Amino acid sequence: MSELNPERQERAKQYARQRRQVWLLDMAFGGIFAAAWILAGWAVQLRDGLEAAGIQAEWLRIALFGAAFAGLYAAITLPLSYYRSFLLPHRFGQSTQTKRGWVIDQIKAIAVGAPIGLLMLELLYTALRLAGEAWWIWAAAGMLVFSVLLSNLAPILIMPLFNKYVPLDEAHKDLAQRLMRLAERAKTRVRGVFKFDMSKRTRAANAALTGIGNTRRIILGDTLIDEFSADEIETILAHELGHHVHRDIPLLIAFGTAVTTAGLYLAGLVHRWTIASLNLHGPADVAGLPLLMLILGAYGLVTMPLQNVLSRWREDLADRYALEATGRPDAFASAMKRLANQNLAEANPAQWVVVLFYSHPPLADRIARAEGWRRSEKAR
Repeated sequence: MSELNPERQERAKQYARQRRQVWLLDMAFGGIFAAAWILAGWAVQLRDGLEAAGIQAEWLRIALFGAAFAGLYAAITLPLSYYRSFLLPHRFGQSTQTKRGWVIDQIKAIAVGAPIGLLMLELLYTALRLAGEAWWIWAAAGMLVFSVLLSNLAPILIMPLFNKYVPLDEAHKDLAQRLMRLAERAKTRVRGVFKFDMSKRTRAANAALTGIGNTRRIILGDTLIDEFSADEIETILAHELGHHVHRDIPLLIAFGTAVTTAGLYLAGLVHRWTIASLNLHGPADVAGLPLLMLILGAYGLVTMPLQNVLSRWREDLADRYALEATGRPDAFASAMKRLANQNLAEANPAQWVVVLFYSHPPLADRIARAEGWRRSEKAR
């Protein structure tokens, strides 16, 4: 049975602290960047420049404005992104990725993210032009549809661009059958059990139940298969199945849509109040994009602890399901300890860190639950 490594936990605290610092720096710079476009008048100047260039098509002006805004931000923050996603994990011995691999991932992310972002931006401004003051309702509905489609299509269209997914081989046939039986008991239809090459980027381990409907499948990182026992993997997968049993995916999509709808409504109010003072032509003026981003970003920071509360509650329920479905509290506790050691995850963070940043219960709490469950079962 795995145990928490004190030296790894000390490193994990340092790693977590530095990642939080980088995250806060990124958020602060994002706010400053958007505010600069508003206060320095760059947004209005770019809009006027596009109009003066004779670009008549509204969709093209929106696309060019969005590309300039997002492209400049990406270029300026590239060093910070490189530090956060490459240098820092390497410094703490967590990354196995080469520089070439990192560059290729960035290119792929742009190739996938840019068209999606452009489509969402065009739909947002279509709603602003056509729906008047009710634009936020249509925008929220569009984001709901997009979330459902992305959940369904990502496992077959997007995720394979970044990792190779293959069915478990004969050497792991027993594990695959074991996990499929676990899914059947949870009344979850899956297309199979797949391994993906996590080790080409990281030493961390993970597993997931991805997709919805016909695209749902069990995926296991090769780092998980190589380092964890079959019992430990079963408890980890049982946790993921717990989310399906408790209908967490539709619940979280619905909650996220409600939070987003409220944010869009508030953004619409502030937007209308500031149109004249910012020299905007109206709600659908693309020069108002930095303001919308600033409002929604601030709203996201304020509501993040609330969303984390809901997420931690659902994660706790999924842990309970894993313990009940497998009856393996020792394997569950061992898996959590192994995850803490291998992923360099801080097992017992400060409470304020949990409230602000954690979407899952701390690993120490999850380990304690499993050990408490074992004691209660023995007492019966």
